[in-house]
Amino acid sequence: MDDRTQQLIVECKRQEEACLYMSATIFEWLDGLRFWRIVFVIAPIVLGSVATGELVADQAEWKWFAAASALLAGIIPAVYKALDLDVSLTILVGKADQFKLLQDRFRQAATVTALGPFDGFKSEFADLMNRMDAARTSNLAPPKRFFKRAQVKINKGHYDFCVDQLVPTRQPAAAAGSSSNLMQITTPRKSIY
Repeated sequence: MDDRTQQLIVECKRQEEACLYMSATIFEWLDGLRFWRIVFVIAPIVLGSVATGELVADQAEWKWFAAASALLAGIIPAVYKALDLDVSLTILVGKADQFKLLQDRFRQAATVTALGPFDGFKSEFADLMNRMDAARTSNLAPPKRFFKRAQVKINKGHYDFCVDQLVPTRQPAAAAGSSSNLMQITTPRKSIY
């Protein structure tokens, strides 16, 4: 392979890694948002039940608690709507999918398309970068804590595939028992457990 192809492979791998971190960060962010969506949906139901419950509503010393519960049961849906969590979840799921798809495409470009003619590889890379630019246009800025969580998971291997743990090596023809060089899979580089 010539130097241009090698440099483009390195750039594909860089973009693949950027997509991995972005998609993993968004997945972590989605987990947090889903938790809060559950809280915002269930809390008004529970608070409304408490506010209208006979045990609480009929006792004078608990009237303040019933009133506060009724107030919160009414305010929480408005806060939920103001935060627009449903739309945010939908947008984030779409962005996570886009980045995960681009991650796979950059990996495939580096490992498969790069083996063909350079012009085809360069064209594929340009197309992927256009798609990457489009994915980045929404100006997502995930909170840093979700990036840190994603980074920990990635470093622990949560997003690794078993096949990625295998290192292909070339064996000499004599060792392989044939007249050509064969690709042989060796033992895993690191344990995935």
